[in-house]
Amino acid sequence: MSTKHELEGELSVREPKQYLVYLLNDDYTSMDFVIDVLMNIFHKNYQEAEQIMLDVHKKDRGICGVFTCEVAETKVMQVSKLSREQGFPLKATMEEA
Repeated sequence: MSTKHELEGELSVREPKQYLVYLLNDDYTSMDFVIDVLMNIFHKNYQEAEQIMLDVHKKDRGICGVFTCEVAETKVMQVSKLSREQGFPLKATMEEA
């Protein structure tokens, strides 16, 4: 008969892979639009959004968050759709954390 401890050792629960989502700098997207994207899609407060926007501007990309694959993909698609609708070329990318 197995003990509880032995059974726990046999179970393998893996955490899902995590992905970083970045916004990429371009010469056309307004800083205000980047802040709006960060607040509305990534749920950042104004101060966080402003700091990430400055990272995008100064370092060519800024980290928006860490998500599971499906959530990261959704965020990237939301940025793309909203950017197109507003006439901006802003891009988001994701990479494994």
